[in-house]
Amino acid sequence: MSGKYNIGMTIKHQDDVMDGLAITHLPEGLGAASDFEFEWGGVRFTQRVWESEIEDGVWRVDLQVQTMRGVRLNDVAAMRDFLIEYHEKDDGWAPEPFGVNGLSTERETAVLIEPGLAVEVRDPFGRRGTAEIRDIAAGIRLPER
Repeated sequence: MSGKYNIGMTIKHQDDVMDGLAITHLPEGLGAASDFEFEWGGVRFTQRVWESEIEDGVWRVDLQVQTMRGVRLNDVAAMRDFLIEYHEKDDGWAPEPFGVNGLSTERETAVLIEPGLAVEVRDPFGRRGTAEIRDIAAGIRLPER
């Protein structure tokens, strides 16, 4: 892979599978992808971030997709509670239901794939729009399903 990357980023081979989940829909025009792994609050994250260099040395985040694995994520209510803590939302945070096992706001959609495994698609700067974020989230699944 060629291109410039921020110091400290870990660049891995990119494809349409991330942490065992198939990403079946991505929009055109995403920049370079970088993967990160970390743990927070007893939940293990694998995060892919797409960024574009908008001018020399200045990058913008185009999209984030992250998987979350942990026993804390045993149902949608527990996932909501975890996201409140992780994103430092207040207890009144009221995302809309998204399908049977998901939650959605203007800039983020989270789906409980199965107990202990969730995915979140984020558009932190409003560059993709709510419909696109929901389409991406709806297309993420375990490959054998």
